[in-house]
Amino acid sequence: MPHRADHQQPALPLRPDEPVEQVSIRAVRPDDRERIVKAFRGLDRSSVYLRFFSYKKELEDEELRRVTECDGVSEAVLVATVGTGEQEIIVALGEYLRSGAAAEIAFAVEEDFQGRGIASRLLRQLAAIARANGITQFEADVLAENTPMLAVLRNSGLRMRTSHGQGVVHATLFLT
Repeated sequence: MPHRADHQQPALPLRPDEPVEQVSIRAVRPDDRERIVKAFRGLDRSSVYLRFFSYKKELEDEELRRVTECDGVSEAVLVATVGTGEQEIIVALGEYLRSGAAAEIAFAVEEDFQGRGIASRLLRQLAAIARANGITQFEADVLAENTPMLAVLRNSGLRMRTSHGQGVVHATLFLT
């Protein structure tokens, strides 16, 4: 039976020495569309470029539909949030899109929340969901200048193989 990405991880402080700002990680929901639009609009231009390899001002309707209506098996999307109810804000998103036994992964973390381990938490949870669904490796194309994301992948505890070309690092993370 496929393992869906529909559970919510309890809110935990990011680090013991940080304020009580709670970040929860949960599966994306269809009603997250506007929260995702708002989160995207709040990203710095450089963060958009590092994530999409180009500058863009808006997410296209098809992108939003794909992300918010994923099945949680062949495509899983997790969001990191702060606040609850009407005050809930998305501060990060991690996703995988399956292709055979592999899946492409991508992350975006709002600048004020970068460097706090959120992408690493998202990666760990995505890996658990992927393994449960028979995915054996993650693939990621990362701009060589995106050293924080490369560090997340390198420090994931997963065996990694990389290749380099035209300013892009192609990373393969082995889940088995």
